[in-house]
Amino acid sequence: MKEGVIIYKNAKFWTDGSGILFCKFNTNDSGFNLDYKTAKHYVNAIIDLCNGRAMSFLIDVRDVKGAFSVAAAKLISESLELVKLRISEAFLINNIGASLLITAYKRIYNPITPFRVFRELDLAKTYSLETKNKFYGSI
Repeated sequence: MKEGVIIYKNAKFWTDGSGILFCKFNTNDSGFNLDYKTAKHYVNAIIDLCNGRAMSFLIDVRDVKGAFSVAAAKLISESLELVKLRISEAFLINNIGASLLITAYKRIYNPITPFRVFRELDLAKTYSLETKNKFYGSI
């Protein structure tokens, strides 16, 4: 499996060969708003790192502030390339605001992809590996 890292100003994407795509967002500006153009860069990074292989996504939004535009949310949720690559989503949080934002996003934009919200990285990894193994069978 391909390993790699792609880093942007407010995000880092990487794979480690485990079948999990890791996403770490790092903005603490409550005025930050993820726009379509930036979301498109993120989608392209994910497509590149997945290299055609569906993966579980582990998305770390601990201490993240800000929001996303409707156009960015639609792109991320409706991108045909991502739909094919996304097995499940494990969101790593440490505050109620992030939990509320994720719940609203999933209800409105992407109710299909299985997801869970976690406060502990080990539990998020376990869920991601389990959903990946269920998708592919134990590899």
